[in-house]
Amino acid sequence: MSVFNDTAFDDHEQVLHCCDATSGLRAIIAVHNTALGPALGGIRMWPYGSEAEALRDVLRLSRGMTYKSAMARLPFGGGKCVLIGNPRTDKSIPLLRSLGRFVNALGGRYIGAEDSGISVADMKTIAAETRHVAGIQNKPTRNGSSRSGDPSPATAYGVFLGIQSALEYRFGTGDLAGVQVALQGVGNVGFRLAELLVGAGARLRITDIDEEVAVRTAQTLGIEAVAPDDIFDVEADVFAPCALGAIINDNTVPRLRVAIVAGSANNQLAEQRHGGELMKRKILYAPDYVINAGGVIDVSFERTGRNPKHLMRHVEGIRKTLNEIFERASLARRSTAEIADRIARERLNSGCAARHRGIRNRLGRALLPDRLPA
Repeated sequence: MSVFNDTAFDDHEQVLHCCDATSGLRAIIAVHNTALGPALGGIRMWPYGSEAEALRDVLRLSRGMTYKSAMARLPFGGGKCVLIGNPRTDKSIPLLRSLGRFVNALGGRYIGAEDSGISVADMKTIAAETRHVAGIQNKPTRNGSSRSGDPSPATAYGVFLGIQSALEYRFGTGDLAGVQVALQGVGNVGFRLAELLVGAGARLRITDIDEEVAVRTAQTLGIEAVAPDDIFDVEADVFAPCALGAIINDNTVPRLRVAIVAGSANNQLAEQRHGGELMKRKILYAPDYVINAGGVIDVSFERTGRNPKHLMRHVEGIRKTLNEIFERASLARRSTAEIADRIARERLNSGCAARHRGIRNRLGRALLPDRLPA
């Protein structure tokens, strides 16, 4: 199996396969781009059917993190780690600590954080072996208390704002009262998003691969649960994918009966062309790495020590970014996915140029003599 020939490779800087027979660790760390800073991205644990499947996922996810940080104007590049295994049965302290040693060996080129199948407690176990982690510190809330480093509340809030932005662009108002939402996946982010939407008056139908979880969530929030495959046929204003990626594909696009696709899942489009397929059907797509950037913004504020009071203001900038994408896509008659990639590359190239100028200036000052000759 060739990494270089994989269609998702996209000029990754480094791909590390990690194996430890003692703990049973099998993982892949992908560093896509560090032009703007160290590669920041979550650690995901999932029972992939094959190594090739895991490789494809980590390559797509790490590229998405590069674009996500660029679009959110953060001083980080993109990376990701996938652990091959069932998080309910295969996870152990020795396995997590072994992964921490591999992360540490990269010397800070990659910074890991919480993702699907990995909790804040797991991250603290990994942190016993490396300081190159994020999302584990307690942070103050608006009422002065503190909470775990879990970034999912910020992610959910950003998606909530993004849905409002898409509604306003499509229908002229961001008011959620009475808006019909089909929400797929009620994990950490999906559940919090469902709470926000219900609180704003939206009417939800939800699903989850674990149907018992979906039923319990529906009972808790007073909403309706449907079978996992039925969610694509629900007639609604918004489809909010909040589970795994590649959910917008040749099989699901023709079934969608919505005006907007806006959710927290990464890599929602199975292929880039599916953004164009949504456009043809007059479905407004909120690019995933833009709308779900709240979590990486949260983690970035922790990592850089920036004032947490400004965190929500930065997350709220997601609405402005989405508005720019929607407007430019309409003017160019291109899909929002294509335009988001274009803007991300513009910001990435601009940031690279600025960083290189800064390095040259610092080197120039260092090389100057303390005193010029008289």
